[in-house]
Amino acid sequence: MTTIGILAVQGAFIEHEHMLNKLGAETIQLRQKSDLYKNFDRLVLPGGESTVQGKLLKELNMFDILKEKIENGMPVLATCAGLILLAENISNDTRTYFKTLPVTVKRNAYGRQLGSFHYDGIIKGIGKFPMEFIRAPYIEEVRNDVEILAEVNKKITAVKYKNQIGVSFHPELCDNDKLHRMFLNL
Repeated sequence: MTTIGILAVQGAFIEHEHMLNKLGAETIQLRQKSDLYKNFDRLVLPGGESTVQGKLLKELNMFDILKEKIENGMPVLATCAGLILLAENISNDTRTYFKTLPVTVKRNAYGRQLGSFHYDGIIKGIGKFPMEFIRAPYIEEVRNDVEILAEVNKKITAVKYKNQIGVSFHPELCDNDKLHRMFLNL
């Protein structure tokens, strides 16, 4: 039985929990350092506010433990703010966080809340997929060993690198579970 730890300090974590539970996966919410010692073998970094999440991860002494788990190969699905947390570089911000995904991300690339939009795109290995962008980043650059999974209007919006899937949209807000299935099969 797969158990997924979902970062639950801020953001859209409950929607991931519902989606993964429907797929038969067990989930636990990661709210404090002691939760990181529970038994889980996958990690979800949800959308929300990356600056707040990064700050809380450090204040709650969760940052180093999660970074080590990711670096040691724990499969991770990072959506929107989660993608920013994983990114090696952020082009429009001096702060960086885990730096485990060799990409450059632009925060709030589509503008503020009013710049949110829906797009029916294609994800490599999945096919047609409904993408919800909310104050979304996009990926400006990838290293050669990063696989591009999706682009919207010539902007990279989904990538896979070793044990990490990073997307700039919110797959947990649609009724298509194929991206979560891809994550469970990592």
